[in-house]
Amino acid sequence: MKKNILLSFIVGCCLCLHLPVQGADGKDYEKDYPLGSYVDPRIGSEGLGRVFIGPSCPFGMVKPSPDCTPSPNSGWLPMPERVDGFAQVHVSGTGGGPKYGNVLVTPFLGALNQTQHLDYREYENIRLGYYDTRFKQSGIRTEITTAERASFYRFTYPQDAAGQGLAIDAGFFLGESPVPDAREAQQFVGSEIQILSDHEVCGYTRIRGGWNNGRAYTVYFYAETDRPFTEYVTWKGDSIMTDRSQYDSHQKTGALLRFDGAGNTLQLKVGISFLSCLRAEANAHSEIPHWSFEEVHRQLLGKWETLFSKIEIDPKALKEHKRMFYTGLYHTMLMPVDRTGENPLWSDPVPYYDDFYAIWDTYRTSSPLITLIDPKREVDIVRSLVNICKRDGYMPDARSGNCNGRTQGGSNAEIVIADAFVKGLEGIDYEEALQAMLKDATVDPGGHHEAEGRGGLREYLALGYVPWGIDRAGNRTVEYSYCDYAIALVAKGLGKEELYRHYLKQSGNWKNLWRDDYEHSGARGFIMPRDAQGQWLDSLPYGHSRLMQPKYVYTPMTFEGPWYTPWWSMFFYEASSWEYSLSIPHDVPGLIAKCGGPQAFEQRLDTFFLRNYYNVNNEPSFLTPCLYHWLGKPWRSSDRIHTILAESYNDGPIGLPGNDDSGAMSSWLAFHMMGLYPNAGQDYYLINTPLLRTTTLHLANGRDFQIVADGLSDKNRYIQSATLNGVDYPWSALRHKDLMGGGTLVLKMGKQPAEWGKEMFKAF
Repeated sequence: MKKNILLSFIVGCCLCLHLPVQGADGKDYEKDYPLGSYVDPRIGSEGLGRVFIGPSCPFGMVKPSPDCTPSPNSGWLPMPERVDGFAQVHVSGTGGGPKYGNVLVTPFLGALNQTQHLDYREYENIRLGYYDTRFKQSGIRTEITTAERASFYRFTYPQDAAGQGLAIDAGFFLGESPVPDAREAQQFVGSEIQILSDHEVCGYTRIRGGWNNGRAYTVYFYAETDRPFTEYVTWKGDSIMTDRSQYDSHQKTGALLRFDGAGNTLQLKVGISFLSCLRAEANAHSEIPHWSFEEVHRQLLGKWETLFSKIEIDPKALKEHKRMFYTGLYHTMLMPVDRTGENPLWSDPVPYYDDFYAIWDTYRTSSPLITLIDPKREVDIVRSLVNICKRDGYMPDARSGNCNGRTQGGSNAEIVIADAFVKGLEGIDYEEALQAMLKDATVDPGGHHEAEGRGGLREYLALGYVPWGIDRAGNRTVEYSYCDYAIALVAKGLGKEELYRHYLKQSGNWKNLWRDDYEHSGARGFIMPRDAQGQWLDSLPYGHSRLMQPKYVYTPMTFEGPWYTPWWSMFFYEASSWEYSLSIPHDVPGLIAKCGGPQAFEQRLDTFFLRNYYNVNNEPSFLTPCLYHWLGKPWRSSDRIHTILAESYNDGPIGLPGNDDSGAMSSWLAFHMMGLYPNAGQDYYLINTPLLRTTTLHLANGRDFQIVADGLSDKNRYIQSATLNGVDYPWSALRHKDLMGGGTLVLKMGKQPAEWGKEMFKAF
């Protein structure tokens, strides 16, 4: 197995060699930012990963990068695709329809007589906090770095080239469709642009729709050049004019600028705001009060290095391991986006975060990892979720463009809150948070169920399950059960015993869709469709016609329905019953009993993996490789995990097995490389064989916690015994409070599975 892991790493290394952190001035920054030198934004950029490749601050509002046609979610596509220009706002790792891609800037040569200036790349230089390319046709070089709310560009035109131009397009956006009001497509609403002086332009773009089918959002911008432009024109629709401004008349607008005189280098700041052009200007000037590209880059690298240094790994680890690990941390901290002070909907002192894209993806591993690296940040994120409920009606399961939407399964902000609560994060009003959780659990969102709350809630409360005929009935039932468990935990911790008992009982509702007599591939018992009358359904009807009632057979392997079945309306969303029937993270002992006991459960897990029913590229199966822990065989969990890592992860451009989903895939990887895995919403980490010999967490309370895999090698891959701070530790899970207490967990490694880990926890 280790040979397969090493082979995967060698392949990845050939695809994506280690590059030192080099400044825009050509100096080697590796000594100043040693951990950042291992981050490669290209990992996971191709294939299904869809990660953002441009520069970004941690949780930064501005994310500038090339936009290669209006179609990709992150804006970027590998060469030889064309480049339309460089937009300022993007997301990372997402599926579904695109969002953002706003305020496009494009350098060009020639007359001011056309609004598009498409070109192609000669090369790309992509590093932490820095992007660099040269266009083939024009020969113009573009370098990009960024602050939190303002982008910084340096364009280098060919020496003595005439007609140095810059286009600022306020009408460009990703996901445009010729079909009016196409689902998940962004829709143009309006734009405006104004020439303020011979080196300043401002304006805005207003777009609606996109992945969350959200209401209109407005991105205001302020652009400033370090050289004056000598000529300008503006455009509206298809007309180019000499007017200084183009007001909003629901048409696309932009400006073309010409630069003459000495010099072939042009620098550009683009401040962004969701409030006003004046606020965008203030962001540009306050965050970048100078014209030093190198200084902006160094400040950005420093912010990342501070976060990366919270977790130090074995200095002798393979470079491929270092690249995978620190890039995983990097991807985890790109989203959600900190827009505190930039909320156009309400004003109060509570932090405001947007682009939860989506909590359904990130609650399992991204939130717990942020809690370890930057707990204050996680506190702010949770406070933001609760305040969104207070001001906007519900907490989001997803939110983008200042608008809730879409829910994919449960109301999973509850699990994020429970995770913070059981891990003792301070600074959160948990009484208020509990009320937000109860809003989800008691108030049906009605026609807004795709945007927020719990769709089918009335049926769920009345029947104890969501019946067939309501979209995503299967995973809604399963996930509502877990969300109810999260409510129970918080209620118990706050001393509300009656509320605790109510929701603890309700957390068992998943059993109401468990069909005990259903057999498939040697396994017995599955979560299956059931109608409101309590009847099990082997064939599912679709459609409401009185004349034709098409049906299709539903089995535990059904992932997609016939062509006439919308993806969004399946019994399970983005998973099969085989996957979701093993996804009961709050009651694994109850699940084992339902499956026929430990022996039957182990056989079921083996079938799941050996027949490739496991779906590595999606989140519902994130915990499943660890389920052998509950059987007293953590070594089997480790074997499964390492096989998945070897086959599906590497340090190349196709280094992630699925959409990174705002860091979900990356944080899953980072945890398993350390040898810990969280069961989100609960206060413990499962212990597995790490890929790293040592990992040291520098905790926010000033203590250090170290994990040491003593004797780890290709042959010694099984935990024989463990000690915590020198005391024998026979359990296969670690409580969060023990981790936060600091100290050292030593895992003694050997060649064969041992007796260690037969029990998960110390008895209380």
